Amino acid sequence: MSENPVPQSAEPTTSDVEPTDSHQSLESLVGQWLTVPDAAEQLGVPLTRVRQLIADREVLAVRIGERRVPAIPAKFFEQSGPRPELRGTFTVLADGGMDDEEIIAWLFTPDPTLPVEGAPIDAIRAGHKTEIRRRAQELAF
Repeated sequence: MSENPVPQSAEPTTSDVEPTDSHQSLESLVGQWLTVPDAAEQLGVPLTRVRQLIADREVLAVRIGERRVPAIPAKFFEQSGPRPELRGTFTVLADGGMDDEEIIAWLFTPDPTLPVEGAPIDAIRAGHKTEIRRRAQELAF
């Protein structure tokens, strides 16, 4: 038997390695996370629907915690589902060369130059999508 088993999950993640300081700091930076079952329960949809949201990149998930379970930042959702303005922002940041963990870290890192207090995710939630996308595009160049 191999000492490095192949991950059995087809869910997108950026890392199947042991937890590192960067994982732990990302966990604390985001704060509130939802596992796939938690997100399904909150939205009132089947697990397969949440997995499809991840596959379609309407939300991003990374493996967190001791058990390395896929989890989604809770702020990626509004009551009815994923925040629609995030998908384009994810695309801009990914096109700029960021992986999912880096995108999440950028969205949750406080920035005092934003039009609202907090991080880019807070500005998006407050209706400043255009400003955040402009800043994301600047990162790509």
